[in-house]
Amino acid sequence: MNYKETEYGFEFGAAKVSRLVSDEKKGWVVIGIETPKHKDNCIQIYVTKTGKVRVHSGTDEWLPNKDA
Repeated sequence: MNYKETEYGFEFGAAKVSRLVSDEKKGWVVIGIETPKHKDNCIQIYVTKTGKVRVHSGTDEWLPNKDA
């Protein structure tokens, strides 16, 4: 399995993980995960400075399971 560091992340196997955008002053970051099957609408993970996480794929937001 290949591993390669990139300027803003890394590639491991079929996954390419990278920092898409961030704001150091406000403390948030958006991380993207791209695969050969999810190139056009990569998974985006938004993390606030307090630790809140939001996950998006294309125009859809993945919401936590309320039963958990």
